[in-house]
Amino acid sequence: MQTNPRQQLLTIVALAAVGLFVFDRFILNPVVKSLKDRTTRIAELRMNILKGAQILDREKTVRTRWKEMSTNTLASDNSEAEDQVFKAFDRWAQESRISISSIKPQWKHNSEDYLTLECRVDALGNLAALTRFLYNIERDALALKVDAVEITSRDNSGSQLALGLLVSGLVLTPKDK
Repeated sequence: MQTNPRQQLLTIVALAAVGLFVFDRFILNPVVKSLKDRTTRIAELRMNILKGAQILDREKTVRTRWKEMSTNTLASDNSEAEDQVFKAFDRWAQESRISISSIKPQWKHNSEDYLTLECRVDALGNLAALTRFLYNIERDALALKVDAVEITSRDNSGSQLALGLLVSGLVLTPKDK
């Protein structure tokens, strides 16, 4: 059976269309996708290299800062750490001329690498004394962080204020090697 030239042309065009579809679907699209993925991965790796280089440039500063911070943490012994914090609160209270009515310590075991000592402090004083007390806590080298501050008035004029303070201190407990 002979096919006429028109049928041959249509067959060739149909086979070419199917061939182009297969080429596009199974060869061209996967290659383009892999090139895009490769380009994205290269960009990510270049960013990681840049970040790593920046960290290496700052290594001395970071190590010095970490050494300073780790030496200012609370003592490893719980009673010694509590004593350290109580003495610091007493010193700050005397410097700012406020009266501390209570300090309630509570230990939190957050991780194997560190503990936190949370202290709830209640104090009385005027606005200037309380702000000085908070300033003394924040500027001290001791590794304490003010988590919450609550100030309420004790009289109608607002000259006597009550301070409720939640402070947490860091105790590093490095693993023995």
